[in-house]
Amino acid sequence: MKTILHLADADTFYEQLLDAHVGLTAPESELLNARLILLLANQIGDARVLAECIAAAKGSDK
Repeated sequence: MKTILHLADADTFYEQLLDAHVGLTAPESELLNARLILLLANQIGDARVLAECIAAAKGSDK
């Protein structure tokens, strides 16, 4: 799992992510996040890396 910033233009990505949520209800926003997570997970495609990312996001990697 990469822990050093690997995103070429993080600010632009963050802005795009925020813009995607504009005008959505809370349930619609949650659905967008879920869809995005699944699409990105498919791009990663490595179950071990995905498990490490889940653990890191939960804070259980400490």
